[in-house]
Amino acid sequence: MTAGWTEDRVGALKKLWLEGQSASQIAKQLGGGVTRNAVIGKVHRLGLSGRAAPSQPARATFRPTRPRPAAPPPQAPSAPRRIEAAQPRPAAPSVPAPMPDLPGTATVMTLGAHMCKWPIGDPSSNEFSFCGRRSSEGVYCVEHARVAYQPQVRKGGKDELARSLRRYI
Repeated sequence: MTAGWTEDRVGALKKLWLEGQSASQIAKQLGGGVTRNAVIGKVHRLGLSGRAAPSQPARATFRPTRPRPAAPPPQAPSAPRRIEAAQPRPAAPSVPAPMPDLPGTATVMTLGAHMCKWPIGDPSSNEFSFCGRRSSEGVYCVEHARVAYQPQVRKGGKDELARSLRRYI
């Protein structure tokens, strides 16, 4: 939506801007579909830059705007400037994080794709860590996988089978 920038609105915008009001505050005070972005755009087009701090009164006085003289003719483009490429820094040798042998030595920052993600300790404490040993076929090492994945215990044998069949019939 385009705000209608009348002389009164532009004057109010300048006054509020020089008082230290934010673009959002000015948009609310001007109302009538004026958005924060419209205020910012108009401030830039008007060339308003300096403004008082919000706690200080504005030093500039408000004068209604008058039609501007025609803009000077555009200048011929200058010759292109040469841009030097920055010299790349030599890459520091990347040392892979050592694979921890002891459980509880991996942190969120050092935990890799094939490391055991078994949490160790209280997540709210500074000592919280992860197992970090090499994971087998999932997210846990062999030891923690045994704890995490328990085999199902069959209940009742034939009685359970008969009961479940009766439910379906």
